Amino acid sequence: MNKTGRIADNVSLPELTVRGIILGALITVVFTASNVYLGLKVGLTFSSAIPAAVISMAVLRMFKSANILENNMVQTQASAAGTLSSIIFILPGLVMIGYWQGFPYWQTLAICAAGGMLGVMFTIPLRHAMVVQSDLPYPEGVAAAEILRVGSADAEAVGADGKPGAKAETGIVDIMAGGLVAAVVTLASSGFRILSEGISLWFAAGPAVLRISSGFSLALLGAGYLIGIVAGIAMLIGLLIAWGVAVPVLTSMHTIPDGMTLAKYATGLWSKDVRFIGAGTIGVAAVWTLITLFKPMMEGVKTSFQALSGGKGRVNIPRTEQDLSPAWIIGITLVLVAILVATFGSFLSAAPLTSGVMWGLVAYSVLFAVIFGFLIAAACGYMAGLIGSSASPISGVGIVAVVLVSLLILLVGSADGLLATETGNKLGIALAIFTTSAVIAVATISNDNLQDLKTGWLVGATPWRQQVALLIGCVVGAVVIPPVLELLYNAYGFAGAMPRADMDVAHALSAPQATLMTAIATGIFTHQLNWDMILIGLGLGVALVIVDEILRHRGGFARLPVLAVGIGIYLPPTVASTLVLGTLLAWGIERVLKKRAQQKGVPYEQYAEPSNRRGVLLASGLIVGESLVGVVLAGIIGFSGTDSPLALVGPAFEGTAQWLGLIVFVAVAWIFARRVLNAKTQ
Repeated sequence: MNKTGRIADNVSLPELTVRGIILGALITVVFTASNVYLGLKVGLTFSSAIPAAVISMAVLRMFKSANILENNMVQTQASAAGTLSSIIFILPGLVMIGYWQGFPYWQTLAICAAGGMLGVMFTIPLRHAMVVQSDLPYPEGVAAAEILRVGSADAEAVGADGKPGAKAETGIVDIMAGGLVAAVVTLASSGFRILSEGISLWFAAGPAVLRISSGFSLALLGAGYLIGIVAGIAMLIGLLIAWGVAVPVLTSMHTIPDGMTLAKYATGLWSKDVRFIGAGTIGVAAVWTLITLFKPMMEGVKTSFQALSGGKGRVNIPRTEQDLSPAWIIGITLVLVAILVATFGSFLSAAPLTSGVMWGLVAYSVLFAVIFGFLIAAACGYMAGLIGSSASPISGVGIVAVVLVSLLILLVGSADGLLATETGNKLGIALAIFTTSAVIAVATISNDNLQDLKTGWLVGATPWRQQVALLIGCVVGAVVIPPVLELLYNAYGFAGAMPRADMDVAHALSAPQATLMTAIATGIFTHQLNWDMILIGLGLGVALVIVDEILRHRGGFARLPVLAVGIGIYLPPTVASTLVLGTLLAWGIERVLKKRAQQKGVPYEQYAEPSNRRGVLLASGLIVGESLVGVVLAGIIGFSGTDSPLALVGPAFEGTAQWLGLIVFVAVAWIFARRVLNAKTQ
């Protein structure tokens, strides 16, 4: 390793090893299941790169031959699979409209794997221009590289005894501690029901209805901690727009129907009307982001075509510059396109279509997924490098895709007379959702892969080996996603899609993005889209973009992420408010650390690095712990056939459970802050 912490070109170390692939697959199962649960519950996923790197270092240090490049391959594989789980932002729409009664294993696996692997293929030609030659920051990629360097340097300092260094031990302990606490609390709330999952207070101010609420989810607290105060403030603004302005105004314009509670009435208006304001705002944010990145995005697309036509092999090319060759890229891409054709054919095979119409629809859908996916791959790769994977508007990309593909199918289907019946409309909606699923798989993987390739470049990995690891990660993730989706659907159900009539709707997973995109596609095909609210959202989005641009030109750190405002409007208030509390927790800890650094006369970045690293690992542990218990409980619920098989108390205990839940939530947040602030300083 040279002075920069990068393995030199002339040094060859084991990278893509069997043990690393097995370890990466095991981590993949955990993080994919966690992300699927979290994404369906709250509409967010978390980056698994850093916790995967820490776990990999802690495990592989038991082997004397382990090295930084092998650890990098493990985190690359796990990161790709965890990211692929974002396909659940759209795929549940197929059960919401009743086209699927569950999640057919092979169709679900194929659309996930083929879409994700195409995302890998499409971003390989971008690596040299966007990673090596570009000055894009790639925040998550740089952070993961630093974690790997610190862990490797610590291992070297320990000596030849093979024992893990203090930082690796602390890292794995932090993840496990956060996971254990979240697991116990989730079991007490979602399982035993002795702790409430949130609290809501309803008020009637004349005819207007107001709501103040908060959830007690530790996974959301951890997710909020990771997204930061700027996004938190923007989400709070969205929350206030929805429940402080829009819902009170709408409720004041109508009278509550007899026999309906304030909560049910206001929640219904928010669900049917106000959420579409958020959809319009999210759409504007996505389109504006694409507009601002149009020039570099086109440069990325141009670079892709140039690389694909270059025909250079790997002869005499330095090890750290050896990508998969254009021949392999083209060959694998063609195989994946063929898999998509077969998958779409299987998807439409049960529909009452003639062979010519069916294969025509397959051709339109696959061409759209491949061409639009290729363009989006360049855009998402650049956006990830500029603002980070977590901040990239994947939801907005999905909205744009579902609108475009719905209009395309509507145009083609109307010409063929396909959409003249209710059955035809349902088929059109289903095909739009399935096509958008492929696009989102491409987009999410493209969003993540260049971060991983940046990490690899910084530590001196061999690119083609890392690209193979990315492909393996997509396959392993695709194997895991269908059964987890099936398990969660049968145990909890989704908003608007319950597999059994006797299930408790209150415990259904909200699947917010899937609900939104399905509603948009349905509205386009039935010509009943809530345009009034969407137009209000579009106008609000334009106004917020103007405000954000003014703040940007003024300089400083004050910004207003429009996407986060839209998400604050769209997410359920118990979800959005808990995320905001997590961002406030992170902000409060940062303030204390800055004050301490000033008192000691030490640069903040140097002083706070151990605390920031511990905070990320603890937050990741909270997310993983709660999510895994949610998946386990889903299995217990599915096996027992009842909604609350482990409940120790009845509905009468709810009032006490709310207070107990609040006390435990505050206590965990306080302990979290103490542990982060007490991290050993440098």
